[in-house]
Amino acid sequence: MNKLNLNTILFGTLLFTAFILKGQESITPPNFIFYLADDQDQLDYGAYGNPKVHTPALDQLAKEGMKFTKFYTSQSICAPSRSQIFTGMYPVKNGCMANHLPVKKDLKTVIDYLEAKGYEVVLAGKSHVKPNSVFKWTHYFDSINHRYLPLEAIDSYLAKVKKPFCLFVTSDFPHGPYPKEGDYTKNDIYTLPYNGRYIPNYKPGYYQNIKDDNAQLEAVLGMVDSYGLRENSIFIYASDHGISGKWGVSEQGLKIPFVVRWPGVVKPGTNSQTMLSLVDVLPTFLDIAGSEIDTTIDGKSFYKTLQGDESNVNDYIFSLATKQNIQACKVFPTRAVRGKRYKFIRNYNALEVHESNFGENSVINSFIKIGAESFPMVPYEELYDLENDPYQKINLIKNSKFDAVKSQLSEVLYTWMVSQDDFLISNHMPLIKPTLHPLDRNSKWNKVSEENLKGLKSNDYMKSHY
Repeated sequence: MNKLNLNTILFGTLLFTAFILKGQESITPPNFIFYLADDQDQLDYGAYGNPKVHTPALDQLAKEGMKFTKFYTSQSICAPSRSQIFTGMYPVKNGCMANHLPVKKDLKTVIDYLEAKGYEVVLAGKSHVKPNSVFKWTHYFDSINHRYLPLEAIDSYLAKVKKPFCLFVTSDFPHGPYPKEGDYTKNDIYTLPYNGRYIPNYKPGYYQNIKDDNAQLEAVLGMVDSYGLRENSIFIYASDHGISGKWGVSEQGLKIPFVVRWPGVVKPGTNSQTMLSLVDVLPTFLDIAGSEIDTTIDGKSFYKTLQGDESNVNDYIFSLATKQNIQACKVFPTRAVRGKRYKFIRNYNALEVHESNFGENSVINSFIKIGAESFPMVPYEELYDLENDPYQKINLIKNSKFDAVKSQLSEVLYTWMVSQDDFLISNHMPLIKPTLHPLDRNSKWNKVSEENLKGLKSNDYMKSHY
């Protein structure tokens, strides 16, 4: 081969390599669009088995993407659920372990991570996360009248955006208030397996709110299509938790709808039984965006799951509950863990053990007693076989046949609590400093005796980060 031919080949190789590299650089990273409903049970969708509720937009999305049946929040309450999505950490670790509490001030969030990769990170709708010094969104479009999605602002943004973006569309629906007039009566309500024949009074209005939210979801999906964003956008739909099990650790409260559409990657009309949690959302975004996953993040990426890999991601799903800083506030903390089949729960202020939580302060002791007596039928420990008892109706904790299962899950739960620096490990029964609902104040939800009224002092509460 002469020198001229060799030079020609080398030049052609370099030109071809440069072309390939230029092509790689021009590939636009996928956008993330996350639509989050508020207070809607996983089973209250047509795609999840409710034939009476009006959810055609979500049902169509499920046909176009992947539907998850074992996706969880670790806490069935609004702010803690959102904190998991935005930080990739469980609520005790990120600080938002009760509703209306802020996360810790030094945390990195989805905003920091994705903006570093060239993304705009936008919130449109309900915020319910604090403080603003942590959540510095690229753009924030507030709800209209504290209720409706800012659809015009979303439309304007999608029409003009030039950079890769992560857009959280966070609805206030179907969360109450519930309309008294609408398209539904109690005769229209589908009987859920964990509710029996009893139909709560709010259900017709709840169904109406679901229908109204479907219209908002339909509008957002239409915008995505009209601006040519469907093919290069990962569209996720979820609810923050279920209304039926709100504030507790029941499956109907913790298990959420989760649907992902990603044309060309996610196979349409597929289902996944992979056990996942909201803390897994952020690391998955980072994995897809080509960013390193910070070691402080609790969650794991399920990018491979979206590509069709059925391998296990999590061996265990962890959860917690507190009745403090909510309307009907009580001292009653809970921690739980589920494996592939069994679920173990510990209620740390159950009536049978509450006296062991007493200290020297008689006022604190009285609120500990009130908390325990408010849930007299809830035992200290619970164990359920979710394979045969998916809605936690048969407590196996006293069946010696399952002692080894209980012991193993109890150890796993304790190890997780240590990793979270959980305050229940080193405190008898800590009181959480309230931001909205004090234990020792009268309200329409809570009545306090004269001796306990305004009886708690600032140093009676656990030391907090806020």
